[in-house]
This record gives sequence, C-alpha cells and structure tokens, in this order.
Amino acid sequence: MLQHGKDAGHPAPSRRRFLTALAGAGAATAAPALFSGCGTARAKDGPLQFWNFYAPQRSPDPAVNAQSTWFVDLVARWNATHKRQIELVHLPVRTYLDGFKVPSAFATGQGPDIFLLSPGDFLRYYNGGILADLTPYMEKEAVADFGSALDSRTADGRVYALPMEIEPLAMFYAVDAWEKAGLSEADIPTTWDQMLDIGDKLRTKTRAGLCFETGPGYYQNFTWYPFMWQGGGDVLDKQGNVAFDSPATRQALQFWQDAVRHGVTPRTLPAAGDVISAFKSGNVAMWQQGIWQVASFKAFAPGYEYGLFKLPTPPGGTYTTALGGWSFCANAQGRDPDAAAEFCAWALGSTSDESIDRMVDWCTVAKTDIAPRASALERGAAKGGYDSVAMKKFKDEISPAGRAEPRYPPVVYKAISDAIQGTMLAGRSVASETERAAESIAAYTKSYKGASLV
Repeated sequence: MLQHGKDAGHPAPSRRRFLTALAGAGAATAAPALFSGCGTARAKDGPLQFWNFYAPQRSPDPAVNAQSTWFVDLVARWNATHKRQIELVHLPVRTYLDGFKVPSAFATGQGPDIFLLSPGDFLRYYNGGILADLTPYMEKEAVADFGSALDSRTADGRVYALPMEIEPLAMFYAVDAWEKAGLSEADIPTTWDQMLDIGDKLRTKTRAGLCFETGPGYYQNFTWYPFMWQGGGDVLDKQGNVAFDSPATRQALQFWQDAVRHGVTPRTLPAAGDVISAFKSGNVAMWQQGIWQVASFKAFAPGYEYGLFKLPTPPGGTYTTALGGWSFCANAQGRDPDAAAEFCAWALGSTSDESIDRMVDWCTVAKTDIAPRASALERGAAKGGYDSVAMKKFKDEISPAGRAEPRYPPVVYKAISDAIQGTMLAGRSVASETERAAESIAAYTKSYKGASLV
C-alpha cells in the first residue's frame, strides 16, 4: 500500500493542538478589522516581546519540547549577538487564537513587538497599520528565494510577513480498513464520485467513511477552498470582482452536502476531532488533513499504517490543494520596529547558511512541513528530510499544484463559512446560500479600503 506510519518523518506537535487551529494557516479568528490605540505601551528600553504559542514550555510530548527548543535557541542566538534583546512570551494556543487576546492587546497599545500571523489575518493587521515592512532588511536574493510563498504576505510589492512553513492538504486513509474492504492501490479515487463511492464501501456503524471538517471557522474554509478551485471557481476574480456565485462554487458546496446527506461524512467528527485516536480506534476510514499529520502519526502511532493521496477532482476539474502556514511579523508601532523587523529577516529571511538551516530544522525536524524557501527545501531534501514515503509524496506530488490560503477579511470569510455550514449541515439550498454569500461579499467590497483582497 501507500505510505504509512513507520515511514513518516520526525517528531510531531500535539495532534490536539494542531487539529484545527494550527492546521495549515486556517487559524485566524474573528476580531476587529482595525485597531485604535495601536502600538506597544511598555517601556521603550525593555526586551522586545515575541508572542507565540510554542515557547518556552515543557511538556511530556517530545514534539512540543522540540518546537519549544527551536524557538528558545533562536532567541538565545539573537540575544548573544545583538544589543536589543528579545523575550519569548508563550500564550496557550487557545488563548492566542481566541480572537480576543492578541487583537485586544494591539488595540490597547499593549501589542507584542514580534508575533506569529496566519494568512487569514494578514489584511486585518496590515490594514490596521500593525505590520512593519520587512523588505529593507532583506536581500533581493532572499526575497526571490521565497518565490510565490510571499504572495499572500505582500502589499504593493513590499514584504510584511515571512512564512516559516508551508502546509498542504491531502486525503489520509486507514490501510487496514482499506484492505478489509478488498480495496487496493488501484482503487485510490481520482474523482469526487469515486471518493464518495469508496467512502460508502468503507463506512460501518462505528466507522465514518470520509471526514471533512464540520466546525465553522477559518480552518473549515481553508479545507473547502480546494474543491471550489478545482472546478475553476473563486471568491473574487483577478480584478477583485465578486465571483462566488458560480457553477464551480455550487458544485463544491453540493459535494460536501451530498457527502453528509448520503451518510458518508458524519455531522460531528469522530473521537471528538482527535485524528490519530480516530484512526487508531477504527472510527474513520478517510480524512482530509494536512502534512502536519505525518509528524503526528510518527509521534503518537509510529506503527500505524496509513496511506495518503491527492485530493480528487470534479468532472473536467484541475487538481489543486490549499497551502497553509504561519509567519513571523513585526509590530510597526512597537518599541523598536527596526529591531523587530531585523529579527524577522535575520531569523527566516537571510541568505546566510544559519538562516536557511534554521528553516530546514523547523520543517523537517521540529515539524513536518514543506519549506517555503527554495534553498531550504533543496537543503532539507539533501539532508533526508523528505525521504520518507509520505514526505516525498507531499513534496513531489501534492504540494506543487497548491495555492496559498486566501487572506480574506472577517466579513468575507464569514459569508463563505455561513454558506458551507448552511448547505453542509443545515441542508439549505445550495443556490440560495451561494447567492446570499455573494451578495454579502459584494456589499462589503463596495466600501472596502485597504490592500488588495486577491
């Protein structure tokens, strides 16, 4: 069969922490779009605060410790060679992503000097005047090294966030369930109808045949976008005009609705959404997930056999997947924006071997991700970081046709989310939900002022 647990990469983050919020970039939450009283009110001469959900912390989970160590070593290295010191401030992941703590801190002048940002929140912070321009601190060669990975982190040709990872989506499946159903590699579905048929064959009273994300939020949108894109649909066209009400959008919403309506996809996720537990306990046969699960299987189920394949496509469709990932950002109104921006570029965006190796370590040792820089991806491959069957497949087959997570503001994201929820779980008309969402997006874009939405 295809790739399985004993071939998978390196120590993983907690599977619960990365289930939805940290899965790919789809981790933004609704919060004020603009910030009043922006900046950082703490003493100007203190250490710059770097808010994050990784470090410093100690955990029984070796992957959590590995990721914490990566951040601790990063800051220690900077502090040993720079006068302006940096202090890591750890926020529990739920606190970081609850939509209140971080944006509220900026709004009251208590925001961090350096922080982590998902693509879904980029425009909120950029339009609010929070993001510092990192371009002056980067060499042109380094900017070029990131390639298209910077597309969703730029405005007017300037770089405002540096991605530390790329996280593509794929379909994971249980090898034991597959074999018991008499299926082989020849049965790997390449179309939506085939995947529903296979899911129907694999489901039992205690096992879901196919899982898609059911909880509303940026993450569910993130996992749904590829199905719209594969049919040639989009939320906005290249000129920024609303394009959501299209045959491709309706087709994608109908597909998810049909999966639930026919009982192939459950309305609530098995094992309370714990992916590894659900697979190990036999409660799921196929589940759309991201590259981060390679590390999770290695850490929590090293002997478990799983397979993965590219997202199937609709009739006449073109394969694509969604690419998530977090970024380093500097506060333009912080205590020392220059030092904060310099740190971000030094950490992830320098042409030095140290900077490139640091990204390799994050993407192939501390986690399992695609490196967003060509040099780091090449170096990581040379070091064996993509030798496992799963990582090689993600690197060579799944990721290349990927598209970055959109950076839609909360109003746009919410309109899309409501359409997915309304059709998938409430059983509402696909046509009416698509039309309603398109009208809501159009009303918002008419008065929108800020960086390009596309």
